[in-house]
Amino acid sequence: MAVVAFLGLGVMGFPMAGHLSKAGHDVRVWNRTAAKARDWATRYDGAACDSVEAAVDGADCVFMCLGDDPDVRVVADLALPAMKSGAALVDHTTASAELARQLAETAKVMGIGFLDAPVSGGQAGAENGQLSIMCGGETEVFAKAEAIMSCYAKAMVHAGPAGAGQLTKMVNQICIAGVVQGLAEGLHFAKRAGLDPETVISAVSKGAAQSWQMENRWQTMVNGEFNFGFAVNWMRKDLRIALEEARSNGARLPAAALVDQFYAEIEAMGGDRWDTSSLIARLENADRT
Repeated sequence: MAVVAFLGLGVMGFPMAGHLSKAGHDVRVWNRTAAKARDWATRYDGAACDSVEAAVDGADCVFMCLGDDPDVRVVADLALPAMKSGAALVDHTTASAELARQLAETAKVMGIGFLDAPVSGGQAGAENGQLSIMCGGETEVFAKAEAIMSCYAKAMVHAGPAGAGQLTKMVNQICIAGVVQGLAEGLHFAKRAGLDPETVISAVSKGAAQSWQMENRWQTMVNGEFNFGFAVNWMRKDLRIALEEARSNGARLPAAALVDQFYAEIEAMGGDRWDTSSLIARLENADRT
């Protein structure tokens, strides 16, 4: 078993750190809001630390699951100087590929490995230990962290050098954006055509139109229930990162850019914390105006 630190106990990090504890690792946790770390320590076997430095001291692997690039940079700047040589820093935050490359270089100079390892699967995946993890970094660092991450993963892929994990996560979010918008339009069309949505889904869900979103979200979308999964404001952050990367590498993402605008409309409706399936609410709202 390893000595590990987990920095960031949001809806994803809290259960992920819990899986590490349940697997028998020696876990130290830190959160910007200290009460969250203390709450975690009442539920799991592990220590709540008052500082990043205290959490990472002596750890074999340090995991971060934060909000955005600025959060990652601030916490990494505290963690890296306090980590022991030969340890690994694994960032589960969905952040930019450029930041991942910068942190990998900084860590290497300090004798520390770095892995950018964004996850997919949402809150349910984190709670059930069924996340998909996309990793970028050196092969040796991936090998060091792989067995530990298996506590909360159903699949892990080493996509390439530093930044490759973040780039792969961008592909994931680009694909999801198009799928959710297509499903929203399909369900909206079915309702306007006078069809029974359940009958329609039973007819199309076993063919080429099938998707995870269809299987897991069609009913709640029809019911106007959007308190599940990944929030709109986080999806917009992820799409912003993907669109910025596309401007840098020359990729054309017209559908992703359009869906990002649609999510901006959802935010204007007060739905910034609704889950991403709320795209249908924009179409239904247009019917009422």
